[in-house]
Amino acid sequence: MADKLRAQQQLESLQARYVGTGHADTTKFEWTSNIARDSLSSYIGHPPMLQYMSIGLGQPKEKTRIMLLERMIQPVGQPPEPQD
Repeated sequence: MADKLRAQQQLESLQARYVGTGHADTTKFEWTSNIARDSLSSYIGHPPMLQYMSIGLGQPKEKTRIMLLERMIQPVGQPPEPQD
């Protein structure tokens, strides 16, 4: 029983510290947005990967970086309509 309680406490502390880990009330839209933003920030943060992508797109590295930064605003499209 103590192991379950300890695991639950560790999970709650991780969820409080890191936004992207989710919780019981996380919607599918929030979850997919967090995953997409994590991926985009990883591409931007690793220069060889960014260079590889820019070569594939046939554009300068800085232009590719700006494009990826702009995609981070709404990575998976418009948020869904709130349901009443």
